[in-house]
Amino acid sequence: MKYRQLFPFLVLSFFSVLLFAFSCGSNRAETKKDIVIEPEKMNERVGDNIQEILDYAESNEGKTDDSTRLNLLQVIKDYYAGNNYQRIWSANENFLPLADSMIMFIEHAKEYGLFPEDYHNHTLQTFRKRIAADSASVGDRRDATIWSKADLMLTDAFFLISAHLHKGRLGVDSMYMNPDSTLTDSFYHKNLESVFKAQSITEIFHSLEPKHHGYVELKNALKQFLDSANFKSQFTYVSYPYKDSVKFVQSLVKRLKEEGVILWQTNEVDTAMLKSAIIKVQKKRNLTVDGKFGAQLIRSLNNSDAEKFKRIAINLDRYKVLPPVMPQRYIWVNLPSYTLQLWENDSVKIESKVVVGNPKTRTPLLSSQISNMVTYPQWTIPNSIILKEVLPALKKNPGYLAKKGYMLMKGDGELVDPYTVDWSKYKKGIPYNVVQGSGDDNALGILKFNFPNKYAVYLHDTNQRYLFKRDSRALSHGCVRVEQWAKLTYYISALDSANYAADADRVPSDSIKTWLQRKEKHVVRVKSKLPVYFRYFTNSVKNGKIVFFEDIYNEDKVARENYFGNKQ
Repeated sequence: MKYRQLFPFLVLSFFSVLLFAFSCGSNRAETKKDIVIEPEKMNERVGDNIQEILDYAESNEGKTDDSTRLNLLQVIKDYYAGNNYQRIWSANENFLPLADSMIMFIEHAKEYGLFPEDYHNHTLQTFRKRIAADSASVGDRRDATIWSKADLMLTDAFFLISAHLHKGRLGVDSMYMNPDSTLTDSFYHKNLESVFKAQSITEIFHSLEPKHHGYVELKNALKQFLDSANFKSQFTYVSYPYKDSVKFVQSLVKRLKEEGVILWQTNEVDTAMLKSAIIKVQKKRNLTVDGKFGAQLIRSLNNSDAEKFKRIAINLDRYKVLPPVMPQRYIWVNLPSYTLQLWENDSVKIESKVVVGNPKTRTPLLSSQISNMVTYPQWTIPNSIILKEVLPALKKNPGYLAKKGYMLMKGDGELVDPYTVDWSKYKKGIPYNVVQGSGDDNALGILKFNFPNKYAVYLHDTNQRYLFKRDSRALSHGCVRVEQWAKLTYYISALDSANYAADADRVPSDSIKTWLQRKEKHVVRVKSKLPVYFRYFTNSVKNGKIVFFEDIYNEDKVARENYFGNKQ
């Protein structure tokens, strides 16, 4: 009997504990309204709410409630602490014009290669609609909690957009040349103060963007892309190359169902069914029809407008790691487009097709300066090629070197007879240099351009000039072959002649021409240090429209999956 009487109490206690647990796990600021009847007290109540929400967020990893997280909490806390926790985006129960401009900017953030939902777009739009619709004397317009949250979200959005426009979202690596790799509180606070001083959101944001010609072109063309883009049809992204074969097949099957070549009600897809579906897609998209999945098929399936936008966003961010001001003259090699450009005073003076490294021996990204040019160079074969190609061939036949026109040398230049070497004992390298003598058959062609770099790569002519006729030119061992090497050579020579006219050590163009005619090897020191950039941009603009290049080294794929995988 005693236990029967105790049972209702235990049940009540259990639900009380459960209710307490849920209330402790939620945010007070979300569940309560704070209606202010007297308008003159609104500022004080909003300030109290802002401080309370920030204190809560600090203990909850930046979360102000279950659906909202402040991205730059500490920067925001420091700003509001210095502002006595006063609201800055509203007054007299209305958003200020700057707040309306900010909300509108967020709504159209895709025009800048940004994702609106990164900046509280949905919640801010909801708040604005609720306040606009509220005509009652007591309601959302009088709710200090709404104004407090809106203020914090607008400030967080402003700070985050400032960072994303100025330094991008791809992280800092060895290629990062923007001096603002770490943004301080003063960067954020100064820009926000400038907004209220200038009374303009876009003016300040535009001042933070890169001024690079390619960025401006791409961003201008982005609006036309967005005008015709279809973001309503969302397709499954298929990651390739893959690490998990099971997940890959699952995502591929789902994508093929979206394509309409496998019925949605099909639970099990066998090999024959998968092959048949792939063939249908390949025929439909004018691809190579073989029933196999590979890079070509996956690239086509992933080629939706949503994925294209992500690639555009990635490329816009790549411009943000460049120096704020590019040099007066520089060589720009864009690997995915297989092009070299020589820029002078913001215009292209020389443009050339190039051949770059294949995916297994890719051309690295780098920044350097041309240090010298070599006529009729010798080619010292790098160790990577020796291990993969030369050493296995030598083990089969030491006569391989003579057949290829290579010489075996000691470090001091002494020739070595390959038949006297026991090649079977070498596995990780050989204690000799393998050198191809200069001449028209040399892999480097008849001229190369050297510049300091840790990868031992350079620009050069080639003895396989027919390769420039191909559309896809990721074919080399890592160095960059230049079709218009002669134009580049004489441009550099003329530059030295102009800048160092009185220098007896400079080499005039006529001397270089003579050495080339005589097939003589000479090293020409370049005095006018010409910057060279190897970069990776898979978008450019032609006739006002965005052109996409093949992601030859999967750098778009890596950036997309690391930073933009869940973006819509």
